[in-house]
Amino acid sequence: MLGYDQPVILHLFHSATNVKDLEIALMDSVLPLLEGVVVTTNVEQACKGVGFAILIGEFSGKTKTFRLEAMANSFGIYKRQVDALEKHAAANCKVLVIANPADRLALVLKEFAPSIPLNNITCLTRPDHSWALSRISQRLNVPAYAVTNVIIWGNHSSTQYPNVNHAMVNTSSGEYLVVNSLTMMRGLPLDEFSRKKMDSTVKELMEQRILNVDSLLHCIWRRRSA
Repeated sequence: MLGYDQPVILHLFHSATNVKDLEIALMDSVLPLLEGVVVTTNVEQACKGVGFAILIGEFSGKTKTFRLEAMANSFGIYKRQVDALEKHAAANCKVLVIANPADRLALVLKEFAPSIPLNNITCLTRPDHSWALSRISQRLNVPAYAVTNVIIWGNHSSTQYPNVNHAMVNTSSGEYLVVNSLTMMRGLPLDEFSRKKMDSTVKELMEQRILNVDSLLHCIWRRRSA
């Protein structure tokens, strides 16, 4: 990720109190590019001087009501990390958000850490992209690496739409459009499935948007009233 010859000093922030064993295990591994390890439960110490931050912690939920609570909890945990990055990270710090909902948490980072350049913030939706590649390759009975040009639209939720209109599959007889090879999805022709999928999610997308906005406004209100 940072190159084959880039030495690193890892700053690992964890909410558990007994994290010394992790530091010992990493140092005992004698990794050639690992120059040091800082394992801490103090978020300010973890973010001090970092040039590259990867945010992976999250609090998940299943039902819509619980997702609202989960988002608020995630926001509280995440907001402390964002504040620490804003105050203590290196001037040109780059941030990768992995925790779900990654796109919304990246937006929170942009909002509350204005000193971090917008071009330095990105979020990872690769697991969802990999899921789409896996499903398509299984339907076509080819290895996942043979499928290319799949696009993911939307957030990590049931309203997410994997777009295969430009996807290609590489076979022993040549390279073909997936839409010409994958003609059926859930018993429907691919074009009809795509249309029904998009149409049926409009209401849910609106409900999800309202939920997201309400949650974010609640979190911002709670922060400002604290």
